[in-house]
Amino acid sequence: MRGPGAKAAAILLVLVSLAGCTAAVPMQVAEDATNPVCADIVVRLPEDIDGQERRETDAQGTGAWGDPAVILLSCGVEVPGPSTQRCVTIDGVDWLVDDSEEGRGVFTTYGRDPAVQVVIDVVATSDSNALNALANSIGYSPVVGACTSPEDATIDDDAVLRPQQ
Repeated sequence: MRGPGAKAAAILLVLVSLAGCTAAVPMQVAEDATNPVCADIVVRLPEDIDGQERRETDAQGTGAWGDPAVILLSCGVEVPGPSTQRCVTIDGVDWLVDDSEEGRGVFTTYGRDPAVQVVIDVVATSDSNALNALANSIGYSPVVGACTSPEDATIDDDAVLRPQQ
């Protein structure tokens, strides 16, 4: 039978081990987060982005970097259809850009299934560095289309989405 000293030592050991822990970043699970491609993407996410260390999250198909988290990734979000939003290509990945909220950028892959959305605090870190760092991981998502310029668009229903050959 253990005495009160052993119990106190066990409690102290648990408290010391918990002192260095950072709580998981709370996130929402995207509708298609269970897609096997999301698992391929998440296991390949970088440990560091632009000086921000990767953090544990509490939702499948997600990633977070920084303390507090300044980069949040969700795989399995709704695949965007044709859009008039600005589209940029960074390291082979097309992104729809929503920079309507000051200090924050929301970037959603375009022409990939499943789609990935990344929310970046653009005051704390570089959005282009973050998207560049994520391109290799997101490259595991199959390409089903690409952004086009207005000059390439046609008048019919397939105006913006151009299938890859």
